[in-house]
Amino acid sequence: VVYTQSEILQREVYLFERLDSPNREPMKHLKAICFLRPTKENVELLVQELRRPKYSVYFIYFSNVISKSDVKALAEADEQEVVAEVQEFYGDYIAVNPHVFSLNLLGCCRGHSWDPAQLTRTTQGLTALLLSLKKCPMIRYQLSSEPAKRLAECVKQVITKEYELFDFRRTEVPPLLLILDRSDDAITPLLNQWTYQAMVHELLGINNNRIDLSRVPGISKDLREVVLSAENDEFYANNMYLNFAEIGTNIKNLMEDFQRRKPKEQQKLESIADMKAFVENYPQFKKMSGTVSKHVTVVGELSRLVAERNLLEVSEVEQELACQSDHSSALQSVRRLLQSPRVSELDAARLVMLYALRYERHGSSGLPALLEELRGRGGSDRYRKLVSAVVEYGGKRARGSDLFSPKDAVAITKQFLKGLKGIENVYTQHQPLLQETLDQLIKGKLKDSQYPYLGPNTLRDRPQDIIVFLIGGATYEEALAVFNLNRSNPGVRIVLGGTTIHNTRR
Repeated sequence: VVYTQSEILQREVYLFERLDSPNREPMKHLKAICFLRPTKENVELLVQELRRPKYSVYFIYFSNVISKSDVKALAEADEQEVVAEVQEFYGDYIAVNPHVFSLNLLGCCRGHSWDPAQLTRTTQGLTALLLSLKKCPMIRYQLSSEPAKRLAECVKQVITKEYELFDFRRTEVPPLLLILDRSDDAITPLLNQWTYQAMVHELLGINNNRIDLSRVPGISKDLREVVLSAENDEFYANNMYLNFAEIGTNIKNLMEDFQRRKPKEQQKLESIADMKAFVENYPQFKKMSGTVSKHVTVVGELSRLVAERNLLEVSEVEQELACQSDHSSALQSVRRLLQSPRVSELDAARLVMLYALRYERHGSSGLPALLEELRGRGGSDRYRKLVSAVVEYGGKRARGSDLFSPKDAVAITKQFLKGLKGIENVYTQHQPLLQETLDQLIKGKLKDSQYPYLGPNTLRDRPQDIIVFLIGGATYEEALAVFNLNRSNPGVRIVLGGTTIHNTRR
């Protein structure tokens, strides 16, 4: 996620090994750079390694704070004095986009309380992030969430205990850490997406920037797994937040540009200058050809899935469920799609979940009939169970905020005007709850009664540096919202993190 292998090779690092891989050969002519999480297992593996060192010198970097007793254990094992240095290099999280990070944890809570091991891991990830960004923040958390309060307290404890590490130069306005709970908005991760990055994750799945294309019909061997990283793929960097329609056009331009630059097949390499020009242009050409074939394949597969699963129609009904409040029309639409053989079982279940979250308390709720219909599709009972699990997780009883009703007259007018203008795009009406929460925060209007500060101090000024963390996972739709807020609010910097990055399947 951080570096490509070729970039590391340019730094004269020629061998990549895992500390736990058995039967590594001793290579005393090499120096070893170790980059590890400071876990009990890793320290134990290092102790074994240092007792019988395979390399000449060791430079050890831990991705987080390491205890004195662990350092002592390493020192005692280092009888041959092969360790040149031990450092803490805070990077105990995955940087997904320039403003988004994840801890790659699936399922951090049991019901509505933390799994203790995951709470420890999340605290470590979050404190490493603060140390690497050099921030000692004030902390606010979502009052309705017990896990948010627990995490806030754990982070605060670490800051207090390691106060020397957190002694950064004070800024005029202190940074702010805002801890939220996914269960406040279970709608966002259930929606189909129409911007490039979010759509790839929803339909193909992104795992540490890797996309698995092995299920694509007729895929060539070298495209079975591709990497999409904005760091070293210019096309992806420029298109990740654009709508699918625009991407089609941009792919076409990319192809045409590529055709123009193609070295002529019959190009005669007569002079030394010809050969030199060819060799100089070839790496550029090869890189471009890789980019073109990769994106053409990905976009082609997205198009195929959209058509095969009838996603335009499905997505329109999802947006209607998430953004409008006409119950009878919504119920009809969901029933119509449940009867369509073109709608996959996952999409059918997703529609029933959205309906259940939206209309669970409605007087004439059609949920029992929809659940029967879901069963009648010959599907397993698993999806029916999941519907009630989702409502239990993110239904009205679990939420601290009002997910659906417009908050005040201004909001109602805005919605009305938006309706008059003709919705810019029927597939992207939905705004995640996070967008509004951050909007209020930036304007200094986020209620202390719902999002209290931890401790006696409060911010007098509007916040400038905001780190927002979602327990239970963030989404690429929220990443897009944060990207747009950063762009439209100069002077405000927001970083978004989550225990994982969700799509519907996750």
